[in-house]
Amino acid sequence: MPEPERPTNPVVPRHIRLQAGSPRALLIAFVMGCTLLIAACSDDPGSGPVAVKWDRVACERCRMLVSDRRHSVQARVTTPGGKSKLVFFDDIGCALIWLEDQPQEIRETSSTEIWVTDWRNGHWIDARAATYVTGQTTPMEYGLGAQTESVEGGLDYASARNRVFEVERRFDTHGAHFDGARASGSAQSGR
Repeated sequence: MPEPERPTNPVVPRHIRLQAGSPRALLIAFVMGCTLLIAACSDDPGSGPVAVKWDRVACERCRMLVSDRRHSVQARVTTPGGKSKLVFFDDIGCALIWLEDQPQEIRETSSTEIWVTDWRNGHWIDARAATYVTGQTTPMEYGLGAQTESVEGGLDYASARNRVFEVERRFDTHGAHFDGARASGSAQSGR
């Protein structure tokens, strides 16, 4: 028995069929190309630290360029819209004070990630798990260097945070209170 003849073109409804060069085919190709381009250009993996564009990105708090590869910080916070946002800092002190000024749902959520560079080699480490050594020369003079190993006299994250706020209270390095209001002259300097 001879095999029945198959149609050379599959049966596709006319309203679905695309012809090369048609406006509909070009639009679909354009949209797909843009989607792939956007996905390919995104450096943000959604969690963890990313490569910093040194000397090009500014500290979120003090607006200095992030240049010091041994004392920099990046934090990943979740915005009220549910999107992940990366912010960069030139010093652990700037990061901790900035976080303190954020709404509680950003500051105290487990989804907020904080990464600091190890002062010895510049590798990114979890800021909450790091040990902090004092006596470092840092961009904003909070004097803390992070490392992965414990060391005698080293500070854990909570102690490092307390030290940053003590330095800030003592020296008021930015001339502002924690709520962001500018200090007005010597009347408020008796803190």
